[in-house]
Amino acid sequence: MARIAFILLCHKDPEAIIRQARMLTEAGDHVAIHFDARATPEAFAAIRDGLAGNPGVVFARRRIRCGWGEWSLVQATLLAIEAALDAFPRATHFYMLSGDCAPIKSARFIHDFLDGRDRDHIESFDFFESGWIKTGIREERLIYRHFFNERARKWWFYTSLEIQKRLRLSRPIPHDIEVQIGSQWWCLRRRTVEQIVAFTKTRRDVMRFFRTTWIPDETFFQTLVRHLVPEAEIETRPLTFLMFTDYGMPVTFYNDHHDMLLNQDYLFARKISPEAHELRQRLGALYLDDTATFTISNEGRQLFRFLTSRGREGRRFARRFWETQGTLGHEREMMIVACKKWHVAKRLLDRIREVTDLPAVAYLFNEEATALPDLGGIETTLAKRTRHHRALLRMLFDHYETDRLIICIDPASIDLLEDFHRDRAGVRLLEIQCSFADAYLVGHAQRVGLAGAQTSPETLASLLPTLRGDILHESDRIREAGFAGHLILRENDGLAEHADILARFLDIPAEKAQEIAQLDHLFAD
Repeated sequence: MARIAFILLCHKDPEAIIRQARMLTEAGDHVAIHFDARATPEAFAAIRDGLAGNPGVVFARRRIRCGWGEWSLVQATLLAIEAALDAFPRATHFYMLSGDCAPIKSARFIHDFLDGRDRDHIESFDFFESGWIKTGIREERLIYRHFFNERARKWWFYTSLEIQKRLRLSRPIPHDIEVQIGSQWWCLRRRTVEQIVAFTKTRRDVMRFFRTTWIPDETFFQTLVRHLVPEAEIETRPLTFLMFTDYGMPVTFYNDHHDMLLNQDYLFARKISPEAHELRQRLGALYLDDTATFTISNEGRQLFRFLTSRGREGRRFARRFWETQGTLGHEREMMIVACKKWHVAKRLLDRIREVTDLPAVAYLFNEEATALPDLGGIETTLAKRTRHHRALLRMLFDHYETDRLIICIDPASIDLLEDFHRDRAGVRLLEIQCSFADAYLVGHAQRVGLAGAQTSPETLASLLPTLRGDILHESDRIREAGFAGHLILRENDGLAEHADILARFLDIPAEKAQEIAQLDHLFAD
């Protein structure tokens, strides 16, 4: 009978991970966990304590910091695989999961399914011929070396790529492999996994190649399985049900998706909303129900297309995604920096990214040229971003795979500040109050079109008091709104005050806040 070692990669929500691991092991299967080293030691300790004494659980021998699109995700997977191979000699299959996955069939159904098919289940299509990649760079993922994370270090990522192109520093693909691409959610037989691990120890050239490819979790296992296993023993589809929106983001499943999920011809589903407590409970009970039967209709994707064609976000009977009552999510936290001097806020965000790795986006609702990832078109104009501002932010949370996001907003956008503070998500506001010299205000008047190069000094002199008054009025409106979590960082305060405010705003240790606050020339014009 099939016995599964689940390879569980996770980075948050220790209580949910504990529940997930207990459920999977109660059915006689095993779990090998890699918990992202970016998470706090307290969160990891909670998982270890909660699963202590469970013989069906093992942890990767070391934790590494994982980043989307990086080799670190493959490395973390290999570490968990090696732990599972050593700890569970009777495991027949290795099934890749995340903390957002849940079973949509019973354990008995899953075991019978795997017993009846001596196959590896992994999506793998020819990298160059299949057209699997819909947006972004394609062959550049492979033929150039990638040392920077596109999401965290966008400028460095694309500058490095451009330099390599100009200097013609492309590299060959190892001659005896044909690169494949597909979903990272696979289920492989034990002998296949053992072959992969042996391959990683003997083919250092292939390992060096994949370490500097971009998004290798979509190519590494897919390529090696095709290289090592006869085609007749590979079923080119994942066993985990997932869908994508027109914006290229994964569809999230909620309580009212229960019946639809059970009807799909898959064993697990991704991604289940952290707020869908009822759905998770029902699926957990189903997994342990040996008497459960299933009717496969497989209508999920057609139903989703039907609903989205009518402007809905993909849930049955769900509200339209641009409605103001849409929410960012209970467990998410948005940190807003409001500053009239945009260059000051941008410098601060750059420094925060360097010290904390928190994702941050500057003035996405105020500046057309703000660099944003490809979100299917909603990001292309200020009008779209502002009209669908909550939808845009939900997509950014999903894109960065984070529950904490920093954005910058001009203090004049009081309507956006008020709307975000009405959301169910946690919201923090840091207002940066700067000094405004007359020369700066003149430049500001010219930038916003209130004055030109030929405007007389007399006219400019008459404008300055009004401009200064408007800036003060915007600050007064923010203060009078009574936003919870409103902190003020003043230019004339000292380094200690700045560090204290940043520590409270970012919820980080005092030493890191001090490191950020020591930024030279933060307020220079």
